[in-house]
Amino acid sequence: MTTSISRPAFAGRSFRVDYDGLSAHNLYSADGSRLRYAIVSGPCAGAQGEAECQWREIAEGIHVISWQEADGATVVHVDDFANGRSQAFFTATDLSFHRMQGTLTEIDTEEGEQ
Repeated sequence: MTTSISRPAFAGRSFRVDYDGLSAHNLYSADGSRLRYAIVSGPCAGAQGEAECQWREIAEGIHVISWQEADGATVVHVDDFANGRSQAFFTATDLSFHRMQGTLTEIDTEEGEQ
C-alpha cells in the first residue's frame, strides 16, 4: 500500500545505487508498489529478490521507500531522484544495522536485470 493515490516518479524505472562497498540495482514496477533488487558488487554480490514496497514523497523529488526482503531483512531508502542521492538504512537477518549513503543513477531496465 502506498501513501498517495498518484504514481511515484520512480515507477517503471530502474536505478543503480552506489554506496561505500556495495552497489545494487533497483527495478520498480509500473505502479511503484513492487521492486526487484540485485546486489551487483560488495560482500553480498549476487543476492537478489523481489518485494512489495511502500513509499511516501517527503519533498519534491525525494521519496522514502521501504520493504522487507524474503529472508526478513528490512530496508528503508531516502532517495533524492532529482539530485541523484540515496541514503539507506538496512537491518540484516543477524540484526546488524547498516547506514549507507551514496549516488543514485537511472539505468536502462535491461542493464538492471543483469
